Amino acid sequence: MKTLLKRLPVLAIAVALVMPAEAQFFDQLIKSAEKSAEKAVQKNVNKAVQKGVDKAFDPKTYQGKEKKGEGQEGEAVEPEQQQAQAEAEGWTCPACGAKGNTGKFCSECGAKRPEPQQAESWTCAKCGHAGNTGKFCNECGSPRGAQQIVQNTLAWNNYDFVAGDEIIFEDNNANEPLGEFPAMWDAFNGAAEIVQISGVKCINLQDAEITPLYQNNKTYLTDVCTIEMDLYYRHEKVWEQEMGEDLHGWGDYNIHLYTSDKVASSDRGEASLNIYLPMQMDEDANTKTADQRVMYNWRANGETRNGEYQLRSVEHEAWHHIAISFNKRAYKIYFDNQRVANIPNAMAPKWLTINGTNANQRLFFVKNVRIAKGAVPLYDRVASEGRIITYGITFDVGKAVIKPESMGEINRIVQLMNDDPSLRFEVQGHTDNTGSATLNQTLSEQRAQAIVNKLVEMGISADRLTGVGKGQSAPLADNSTDEGRAKNRRVEFVKK
Repeated sequence: MKTLLKRLPVLAIAVALVMPAEAQFFDQLIKSAEKSAEKAVQKNVNKAVQKGVDKAFDPKTYQGKEKKGEGQEGEAVEPEQQQAQAEAEGWTCPACGAKGNTGKFCSECGAKRPEPQQAESWTCAKCGHAGNTGKFCNECGSPRGAQQIVQNTLAWNNYDFVAGDEIIFEDNNANEPLGEFPAMWDAFNGAAEIVQISGVKCINLQDAEITPLYQNNKTYLTDVCTIEMDLYYRHEKVWEQEMGEDLHGWGDYNIHLYTSDKVASSDRGEASLNIYLPMQMDEDANTKTADQRVMYNWRANGETRNGEYQLRSVEHEAWHHIAISFNKRAYKIYFDNQRVANIPNAMAPKWLTINGTNANQRLFFVKNVRIAKGAVPLYDRVASEGRIITYGITFDVGKAVIKPESMGEINRIVQLMNDDPSLRFEVQGHTDNTGSATLNQTLSEQRAQAIVNKLVEMGISADRLTGVGKGQSAPLADNSTDEGRAKNRRVEFVKK
């Protein structure tokens, strides 16, 4: 329009040179152009004034309009251009501070690009993924359910299983290559391999009976010990659809604890305890839960005794936590948050095996196996050492969300601090040396603070607790071995 205004004198001279009839036509054309120019100028002025009013009286609305595509000069900016501009500027890594990253992972340390945190973000109750903003979890696809989070927390509040203090064996499969036999295990028969379920590495038992590969196959269970593992439960009809065949009946997860002094496929001796977990599921593949039995037998006074426990509405297509404790002669067995057996008299176990039965053993999955020696009373440890080292508070790999099965240990800490109001602790998070030292430091800080937050939530005054991350800086054992790394992944409560 400005260009047109500049050219008006030239047009006027041209009009003077043409014929009278044509001059009249051009005169009307010029007047019309002048009026259009004036209207356009006034429209721009009005628009600028209105933007000034919006910005002065309603800054949020004004900012929102800019974000939706208005440039600084009031010119339209396409969404594609906005995205390209944001990507060109890059993002700053919260772990190492590197700027200008443009991909999903930091080019300096490999940390994953953080997701935008919004006021109404939520944490998935199933997988622990934080920062979700939609109706479904960005990590595992589970639906949002604030009530589910509350119910899950409450369900585990009375959990009384406590893991042993000293790790004997631990395998979370995190560093195992897919398709290979699990490196920390031995098999008496059949085959097993590392697979993934929803991005989580685990052991597919196939037709194998496996046992921890521990110090040249020496026995490893003690007269006070704990055993933990996660087992995956699926729906029979889902399996049949995936396999394209009728499975003709159902199998069990089997956990056997033997009394022999020699770990061998023959001459195993009597079984101190056998646990059978039948995979009985509802016929309707759309049903998300089903009743579940836990069957077991044990040897006492030269005879075999049997027991059974019925669980209600067990979720399938999901992982479930199994925990076993042995204290000199007594067993306790847990399925998720429920204690399903309390056996008062049994023979001491020396080693264990895990397998699946029936023709469908290739469809059984296990992960996060941990074996530990028994627990010293917390008060004795504080009195003698001034600190509590615990392996019973656990997290998923690379995350700072406390696993629900940690509630047994957390409940003990709460009871200890309630019994002695003078106790004050520095809560320290420790990691092994796997991965980036910077990321391990950040993760340990987040985990320590998560524990502090949980204890405060359960009634402990915040001024009695301090969360500190130590990362990989203070190992207790050699990080070059699996056993050493397991001992270094710990939480310490240091008396202040």
